[in-house]
Parts: sequence; C-alpha cells; structure tokens
Amino acid sequence: MTQKIVVWFKRDFRLLDNPALYHAAQDGSIIPVYIDKPSSSTDKPTNSELYHNQAVLAFQQMIKQQGGTLLVRKGNPLTILTEIIKKVDADALYFNYSYGPAESKTDQKIYENIEIPVQRFHSGLLTEPGTILNKQGNPYKVFTSFWKNMRTLPINKPLLPPETISWYQSKTEEINLETNTRLKSYWKAGETEALKKWRDFLQNQIADYKEYRDFPGIDATSLLSPHLAQGEITPRLIWHETKEMLEIIGMEKGLPHRHEESVETFLKQLAWRDFAYHQLVEFPHIIDQPLQPAYLTFPWLKKEEELFTKWKNGVTGYPLVDAGMRELNETGYMHNRVRMVTASFLVKHLLTHWLEGQAFFEKQLVDHDIANNTLGWQWVAGTGFDSSPFFRIFNPINQAEKFDPDGIYIRKWLPELKDLPTKHLYRPSEAPKEVLKQANVEIGQDYPAPIVEHKLARERALEAFQRMKKGEK
Repeated sequence: MTQKIVVWFKRDFRLLDNPALYHAAQDGSIIPVYIDKPSSSTDKPTNSELYHNQAVLAFQQMIKQQGGTLLVRKGNPLTILTEIIKKVDADALYFNYSYGPAESKTDQKIYENIEIPVQRFHSGLLTEPGTILNKQGNPYKVFTSFWKNMRTLPINKPLLPPETISWYQSKTEEINLETNTRLKSYWKAGETEALKKWRDFLQNQIADYKEYRDFPGIDATSLLSPHLAQGEITPRLIWHETKEMLEIIGMEKGLPHRHEESVETFLKQLAWRDFAYHQLVEFPHIIDQPLQPAYLTFPWLKKEEELFTKWKNGVTGYPLVDAGMRELNETGYMHNRVRMVTASFLVKHLLTHWLEGQAFFEKQLVDHDIANNTLGWQWVAGTGFDSSPFFRIFNPINQAEKFDPDGIYIRKWLPELKDLPTKHLYRPSEAPKEVLKQANVEIGQDYPAPIVEHKLARERALEAFQRMKKGEK
C-alpha cells in the first residue's frame, strides 16, 4: 500500500531542488500543507510577509496545475499538522529545515512530538550550517577564510523536479492571504518568474556584474533576493548553472578574463549568504546582541524620534541616503551599496543603535532574510566578527559622487532635484541661489538642509568609539 506523506512547506515554494518534495514523491502519495502564522488584528504585515503570501498563492496555483491541492491553514503548526495527520491517516511527515532561531525551535518541537516518522532535509543553502570549520574545529569568523574553504568543497547538485507526483486528493477551504497591489506591481512571485529572471541575468548580465554592481543607477544585479528568501529558487541551482555556463563559454570561445572575475564576485555573494546562516546557527543571539561583546557598552545616543523619522522617510538632506530610503519605502527594495550607506548614516551619523535600523529594514524589505539582515547591520555597525571597523565612516556625499556619477539614481527617487546640475546634485544646500532658483528648488521647502553636518557627525562617532574602548559610557 502506498504511503501517505504530509509535506510541510514553509519557505521552499518550488518543485525544482526541493528535497522534502523530491523524496516524498519517491516514497508515496503527497499531502502538501502550508501553515500561515496567526496574527493579531493590530499587526500590520511586513513587506516580506506580503511577498511571502504572493509566493504561497503562486505555489498553490503551480500545485493545482500539477493536479494537487495545497492545504493552506492558519495557526499553531504542531496543532494543525497533528490534526491533518490524524484526518488523512498519514504515514509520515517530511519538511525542509529552517535555520532562524524561532523557526528551528518550532521544527524541533514538531520533530519531537509528532507520533509518525518525521524526515527533515537540508535545503535553501549551498552548505549545511556547522559543516565548514577551521583547523581548530570552530566556525569561521572571517568570510575570506570561509570562502577559501567553501570553494574547495563539492556543492551538491540540485535535485530535479519529481518526474511524477501522486497527490493525495483532499478538500480544503479557502484561507485569505493578504497581498499588496503596489508591491505586486514591482515584484512578481513564483518559481517560474524566479527561474526566468535568473536565466536572463545569467545569459545577459552576469559578465558585467563585478564592474557595475555597486552603481544603483545601472541595472546590473540579479534582483533574485526575494525569490531566494522565499525559496522560489535555490543557491545550489544558481551555483551549478553558473559553473556550467562558464564551462560552455570556456570550451567554445575561450573565457574572457572579465567574465570569469565577474562570476567569481557573484558566487561570493551566494557564499556570503551561507556565511550569514552559519553564523546565525552557531550564534543565535546575534539577532539582538553584538557578536563582539565590547559593543554591549557602546554609548549609543537615545533615539531621537524626529531624526529617526527623517531618516525613515528619506528627508535627511543627503541625496543618496534619501533616494535609498524612498526606493525602500516605495518598492520594498534597496540597492545593496545604498543599503550600506543608509545604514551607516543611521548608525554613525546619528549614533542610533543598529537594532533600530535592523527592525525598520525587517518591516520594509520585500527580500528580508533574517541572517542577511542581521549580519548586514552588524557589518555596518562594526559589531560583527568580520565587519567594517567602526572608525570607517561612509561619507554619503563621496559615495554618491563615486557610485551615482551621473545622478541617475538620485534623480529617479528625488524628482524634486531632477533639474539640478550634476555638479550640485550631491550638495544641494551648498548650490548657489541662482542655480537653485533655476532648478525650482528651495532648501528647507522643496528639499531639506542636512539634518547633521558630516564632519561633526564623524568626529562625534569617533569620540564615542574611543569612549567605548576606554570602557566609558
């Protein structure tokens, strides 16, 4: 008799390279289940939760086209899975691991309390957390060393979609999942969309990735991060298809050096994501504490709501910072170079605790990923093991001049400055009155003066850093 296997989907909404689905299809008939977390009426969904819902609905439609029915429920996973297992008289439960602290605790609770056999599979990363260790048998604290080790290891090839899937037919009632029309206009969910976007990038853009990836005004990045965060595509697939493409180009034409370097840079970004998860699993406290304990005594300023609100709304008087925050608030996304600049501005120019910025990004980012967001903020704040030192303080004006030299990005997101000559675009408050008048810009009316002066903010941040080192508060 064929086994009836419940497959619990969480952030793995795909048919390709899905270990839980693949092995369940070999072993029996599948009952696919998704469980939405309960929320209070006062909770406003974050942008990543809204995109997550889009991903669920796209996956539900895909399974329907395959002849199955994704059971969508809301509530406590252990309770709901127990009920479904009892109702269909299931023989086993399969699911892929989660790596966030709260999710992994839920996984373990289910593993220990479900009364039928449970199988768990590693999925969604290139390597299993805890498997890449230094010579002392400890996790790497420096990414470069982690990368050197990882690149010598065999990365498992992606699993093909099951040739045939026997879906257990069951009835389901409709569950309403909230989505957002504005976000949907920027982001289309689903495995099909993720694969299309990836293969277009691989064929047409990856060769220029290293040269242009830091320029927010140029379309040079893959924009795969929301799909990776929801498991609509896996890094193993990306890794192996990239390697295969390199081999084909190398055999047929001879590989351009520029292309090879660009691919190496791109693959490093996938490895950094693994590095973030390896650190999160080893040090789960990093979601709300600095990795370097010395920073527990850092003399952050008490958050000034007015300044924090101006940073959130993109009205700081620094065009690159403001353009980034407005892109984030409109689209749920921000270019990675600009993420570093905006985060640095909050932490070092305003001396606001990095946890405040981390929490805001968690709400706004459509591609929010707990490991990446955590390690990103710790990197900027200098509190992580492998971080930008605190005394390296981004100058938001120099960053704008270097990475948006034609002002394409700034003009797109700050239309009030679109007629300013590029020469004055990065320091609007210092532009001559006649230039401002001709561009229809009045400082303080159409665009704000800087809320803090860069030189003074830099000196204040360095002074705070020295006080921490001396053990002062």
